[in-house]
Amino acid sequence: MKKLSVLGSTGSIGTQTLDVVSKHPEHFQIEGLAAGSNVELLLRQVQQFRPKKVSVATKELAEQVKTQVSPGTEIFYGNEGLVEVAAGTDADTVVTAVVGSMGLHSTLAAIEAGKHIGLANKETLVTAGHLVTEAIKRKGVNMLPIDSEHSAIFQCLNGERRDDLAGITLTASGGSFRDLTREQLQSVTVEDALKHPNWSMGAKITIDSATMVNKGLEVIEAHWLFGLPYEQIHVLLHPESIIHSFVEFRDTSIIAQLGNPDMRVPIQYALTYPERWDSPAKRLSLAEVGRLHFKEMDMERFPCLRLAFECGKMGGTATTAFNAANEVAVGRFLNREISFLQIEDIIEEVLDRHANISNPQLADIEECDRNTRLLAAKL
Repeated sequence: MKKLSVLGSTGSIGTQTLDVVSKHPEHFQIEGLAAGSNVELLLRQVQQFRPKKVSVATKELAEQVKTQVSPGTEIFYGNEGLVEVAAGTDADTVVTAVVGSMGLHSTLAAIEAGKHIGLANKETLVTAGHLVTEAIKRKGVNMLPIDSEHSAIFQCLNGERRDDLAGITLTASGGSFRDLTREQLQSVTVEDALKHPNWSMGAKITIDSATMVNKGLEVIEAHWLFGLPYEQIHVLLHPESIIHSFVEFRDTSIIAQLGNPDMRVPIQYALTYPERWDSPAKRLSLAEVGRLHFKEMDMERFPCLRLAFECGKMGGTATTAFNAANEVAVGRFLNREISFLQIEDIIEEVLDRHANISNPQLADIEECDRNTRLLAAKL
């Protein structure tokens, strides 16, 4: 019986994690759930999985939830509640599926408490990769990737010698606007941006997919997860999202991981590794697919990906600034304050003004994040 806490339980990854758990109730026990403001869904999850600790976004929501759960369930709220669910239960594994840099403190707290991490919050490594990887090594816990691309790389590297690795390639669907020119992007709407052709995801990550920021975050995450220089990390446009990513070795052999787009597969693998269990996902038929398409990534068409590589190579607080500026800009776009192309304008201007700190401590990262958000909100 594996004991789990799920941070971001009402989001896309969180709900699919609990779907995997519900398919194997004899193997999993939910110790804690942390959500934002979707109280209706959270209460259904609490009723089904009966966690010992639950957290929501605000004190008001906590009071609301407290009246509708059994006395044996403790209710928390805010960042402190997130940390409590991450580190204060009997869970041996914590699935971090919250969106954005708010996942950093809870993930670090879980690691310090000796919990293994199922990582779906890429911003944790983007903003503080050096601190997180040091804590992982010091505490002797595992961090297994849940993102489909990183799970694919992880699977392709199983049993292989790292010295034989020539490079890894993350595939990108191209998002909602992959077939549009820069000129056509001038008039796209929020509704247009939220129509991802392959995956069902939350609003923020769907926008990030359209700007290619999401792939940029994944590049930085891959650098920390697999200990690779950026020169060995590549991105390839692959509209079908059948090859989730692949690895090339020095003898020119390539190993790829394929499957229909279904996040339950990498989620389940992270929870069951090194075992593989039956999955509800549809089996892949290459005969039905017929053809797969690939295209070199155009850094002029997708400048946010270029910026991510530049920030990653620069290191320090540059990646924190990149992430924070994007989070604010995407929020403003979703609120219809700015146009789609202004997202990348804001990110670039923030980075132009950024004074990089090369080896930041947590306080430096927090200050950079805070100041960047204030600037990005004004631009």
